[in-house]
Amino acid sequence: MTKIDRIGRPEPDPVESEQSVLEANRTRMKKLVVVAGDGKVICDVCHLADKPHTRLRGVIGWKRLRRGEGVLIRPAFSIHTSFVRFPLDAIFLGEDMTVLAIEPEMKPWRMATVRKARAVLELAAGECTRLNVRPGDRLGWGLI
Repeated sequence: MTKIDRIGRPEPDPVESEQSVLEANRTRMKKLVVVAGDGKVICDVCHLADKPHTRLRGVIGWKRLRRGEGVLIRPAFSIHTSFVRFPLDAIFLGEDMTVLAIEPEMKPWRMATVRKARAVLELAAGECTRLNVRPGDRLGWGLI
Protein backbone atom coordinates (compact mmCIF):
# COMPACT_ATOMS: atom_id res chain seq x y z
CA MET A 1 0.00 0.00 0.00
CA THR A 2 1.38 3.41 -0.97
CA LYS A 3 1.61 5.99 1.81
CA ILE A 4 0.44 9.54 1.09
CA ASP A 5 2.28 12.56 2.52
CA ARG A 6 0.52 15.60 4.02
CA ILE A 7 0.35 17.33 0.62
CA GLY A 8 -1.32 14.35 -1.03
CA ARG A 9 1.68 13.02 -2.97
CA PRO A 10 2.72 9.37 -2.69
CA GLU A 11 5.77 8.90 -0.46
CA PRO A 12 8.75 7.32 -2.25
CA ASP A 13 9.45 3.67 -1.59
CA PRO A 14 12.78 3.33 0.33
CA VAL A 15 13.92 0.58 -2.05
CA GLU A 16 13.23 2.78 -5.07
CA SER A 17 15.00 5.71 -3.37
CA GLU A 18 18.10 3.56 -2.79
CA GLN A 19 18.05 2.46 -6.42
CA SER A 20 17.80 6.05 -7.65
CA VAL A 21 20.83 7.03 -5.55
CA LEU A 22 22.76 4.15 -7.06
CA GLU A 23 21.69 5.31 -10.51
CA ALA A 24 23.13 8.76 -9.74
CA ASN A 25 26.47 7.19 -8.84
CA ARG A 26 26.87 5.25 -12.08
CA THR A 27 30.09 6.32 -13.68
CA ARG A 28 32.34 5.23 -16.49
CA MET A 29 35.17 4.80 -13.99
CA LYS A 30 36.59 1.33 -13.40
CA LYS A 31 35.14 -0.51 -10.41
CA LEU A 32 37.31 -2.04 -7.67
CA VAL A 33 36.95 -3.91 -4.41
CA VAL A 34 39.13 -2.62 -1.56
CA VAL A 35 39.97 -5.00 1.29
CA ALA A 36 42.01 -4.78 4.48
CA GLY A 37 44.93 -7.07 5.23
CA ASP A 38 42.72 -9.34 7.37
CA GLY A 39 40.30 -9.84 4.46
CA LYS A 40 37.63 -7.42 5.70
CA VAL A 41 35.92 -5.60 2.79
CA ILE A 42 36.43 -1.86 3.16
CA CYS A 43 34.73 -0.79 -0.06
CA ASP A 44 32.72 -3.27 -2.15
CA VAL A 45 32.04 -0.81 -5.00
CA CYS A 46 35.00 1.51 -5.39
CA HIS A 47 35.19 3.81 -8.40
CA LEU A 48 38.76 4.31 -9.65
CA ALA A 49 39.55 7.94 -10.50
CA ASP A 50 42.89 7.67 -12.28
CA LYS A 51 42.44 10.11 -15.17
CA PRO A 52 42.83 13.90 -14.79
CA HIS A 53 39.14 14.68 -15.32
CA THR A 54 37.90 11.90 -13.02
CA ARG A 55 40.39 12.89 -10.30
CA LEU A 56 39.26 16.51 -10.48
CA ARG A 57 35.56 15.68 -10.43
CA GLY A 58 35.57 12.86 -7.84
CA VAL A 59 32.16 12.85 -6.15
CA ILE A 60 31.11 16.35 -7.22
CA GLY A 61 27.48 16.18 -8.35
CA TRP A 62 26.71 12.94 -6.50
CA LYS A 63 23.83 12.92 -4.03
CA ARG A 64 25.71 10.74 -1.51
CA LEU A 65 28.01 7.79 -1.06
CA ARG A 66 26.18 4.72 0.15
CA ARG A 67 27.59 2.37 2.76
CA GLY A 68 30.31 0.27 1.11
CA GLU A 69 30.79 2.65 -1.82
CA GLY A 70 33.82 4.87 -2.39
CA VAL A 71 36.20 6.54 -4.81
CA LEU A 72 39.93 5.76 -5.01
CA ILE A 73 41.75 8.81 -6.37
CA ARG A 74 45.27 8.11 -7.60
CA PRO A 75 47.71 9.68 -7.84
CA ALA A 76 46.74 12.24 -5.21
CA PHE A 77 48.10 13.64 -1.97
CA SER A 78 45.31 16.16 -1.31
CA ILE A 79 41.57 16.44 -1.83
CA HIS A 80 38.90 19.12 -1.59
CA THR A 81 35.18 18.93 -0.92
CA SER A 82 34.23 22.05 -2.87
CA PHE A 83 30.80 21.57 -4.47
CA VAL A 84 30.36 18.20 -2.68
CA ARG A 85 26.91 17.87 -1.11
CA PHE A 86 27.71 15.56 1.80
CA PRO A 87 30.44 14.81 4.39
CA LEU A 88 32.90 12.00 3.69
CA ASP A 89 35.82 10.11 5.24
CA ALA A 90 39.17 10.49 3.47
CA ILE A 91 41.83 7.79 3.84
CA PHE A 92 45.28 8.87 2.66
CA LEU A 93 47.32 5.93 1.34
CA GLY A 94 51.04 5.47 0.72
CA GLU A 95 52.74 3.82 -2.26
CA ASP A 96 52.07 0.31 -0.89
CA MET A 97 48.41 1.12 0.08
CA THR A 98 49.30 1.59 3.74
CA VAL A 99 46.97 3.98 5.59
CA LEU A 100 49.01 7.09 6.39
CA ALA A 101 46.25 9.30 7.79
CA ILE A 102 42.47 9.54 8.05
CA GLU A 103 40.43 12.71 7.81
CA PRO A 104 37.04 11.67 9.26
CA GLU A 105 33.74 13.28 8.30
CA MET A 106 35.11 16.05 6.07
CA LYS A 107 32.34 18.58 5.56
CA PRO A 108 31.70 20.36 2.25
CA TRP A 109 34.09 23.19 1.34
CA ARG A 110 37.12 21.74 3.15
CA MET A 111 40.59 20.66 2.00
CA ALA A 112 42.99 18.03 3.35
CA THR A 113 46.61 17.22 2.43
CA VAL A 114 49.12 14.54 3.39
CA ARG A 115 52.40 15.16 1.57
CA LYS A 116 53.61 11.53 1.49
CA ALA A 117 50.29 10.16 0.25
CA ARG A 118 50.05 8.61 -3.21
CA ALA A 119 46.29 7.93 -3.23
CA VAL A 120 43.13 8.94 -1.39
CA LEU A 121 40.14 6.71 -0.71
CA GLU A 122 36.90 8.62 -0.17
CA LEU A 123 34.18 6.77 1.75
CA ALA A 124 30.80 7.70 3.24
CA ALA A 125 31.10 9.65 6.50
CA GLY A 126 31.52 7.34 9.49
CA GLU A 127 32.76 4.32 7.51
CA CYS A 128 36.30 4.50 8.95
CA THR A 129 34.92 4.31 12.49
CA ARG A 130 32.45 1.54 11.59
CA LEU A 131 35.14 -0.54 9.86
CA ASN A 132 37.83 0.29 12.44
CA VAL A 133 40.34 1.52 9.84
CA ARG A 134 43.47 2.92 11.49
CA PRO A 135 46.76 4.47 10.32
CA GLY A 136 49.23 1.66 9.65
CA ASP A 137 46.60 -0.71 8.20
CA ARG A 138 47.48 -2.08 4.79
CA LEU A 139 44.78 -2.22 2.14
CA GLY A 140 44.63 -4.05 -1.18
CA TRP A 141 42.40 -3.81 -4.22
CA GLY A 142 41.29 -5.72 -7.27
CA LEU A 143 39.18 -5.04 -10.34
CA ILE A 144 35.59 -6.27 -10.35
